[in-house]
Amino acid sequence: MLLDTASLYFRAFHALPDSIKAKDGTPVNAVRGLLDIVARLVTDYRPTQLVACWDNDWRPAWRVELLPTYKRHRVASTVPGGIDVEETPPGLVDQLPLIREVLAALDLAVVGADHHEADDVIGSLAAQADVPVDIVTGDRDLFQLVDDERSVRVIYTARGMGNLEVLTDVSVVRKYGVLPVQYADFATLRGDTSDGLPGVSGIGDKTAAGLLKDHGSLDGIVAAAADPEAQMSARFRAKIAEAADYLKVAPTVVTVVRDLTLGGFDGRLRAPDSAHAERLDRLGTELNISGPLGRARKALATVGEASG
Repeated sequence: MLLDTASLYFRAFHALPDSIKAKDGTPVNAVRGLLDIVARLVTDYRPTQLVACWDNDWRPAWRVELLPTYKRHRVASTVPGGIDVEETPPGLVDQLPLIREVLAALDLAVVGADHHEADDVIGSLAAQADVPVDIVTGDRDLFQLVDDERSVRVIYTARGMGNLEVLTDVSVVRKYGVLPVQYADFATLRGDTSDGLPGVSGIGDKTAAGLLKDHGSLDGIVAAAADPEAQMSARFRAKIAEAADYLKVAPTVVTVVRDLTLGGFDGRLRAPDSAHAERLDRLGTELNISGPLGRARKALATVGEASG
């Protein structure tokens, strides 16, 4: 099980009131909510391994160089030569170190990669896995990783933890009219305002799906637009031609990286040893999260023992 951790802690932060606080008054609603999410997922889906995938760089420079609009509307301040600061609610910013501390105390693997987003970590781990994979996210970009042949699914959280969707090849086709392998091209064509992707003017979901059905891929669409013998309306030929510069760079921005070398880590679930248990007890008291922390500990221990 691969967690899109930022997607989940943002969801937890907005789902629970900031009146949930630690002893020192720091809000811990995101911490508490993330713990309950982890307990729920582990109990319901019973993974043998779990990795919390982390955004070491939420807006990699190499993506921005290709497409300057990429996530630009989410930048709170720029850092020349460094990682731009993402616009994040102050109450959540203060909780991010606590989230890392709690995940470490639970002995859960937290994996990131410099100059890459969590999506790229997820893509690489999914591509390199030798067991079935469940990806937990509220981000549609990761639909491109769904692969029935390799038993890679997405557990989609957009409608809430009480209404999770498990997406397979059939589910993606049913929702968008394209195969998962076509999803990155689909997203490139129709655009995505949440990521600063302009898309091709006048091409929405249905048109993008239709073009991909007729021509197979973005490369096929571009080739057809340039071929007077190909079956494509003059209107769409013109739109594809006008967007030529964007279409040269956007696929690299949209496509999730799948070949990162992420080093050694142990994602197996297990009950905490005495050192971790002592740390968890302390955090439970200091952060006023003994209840959700206990539920997460129990879920991890129970599933870990069953799979071990």
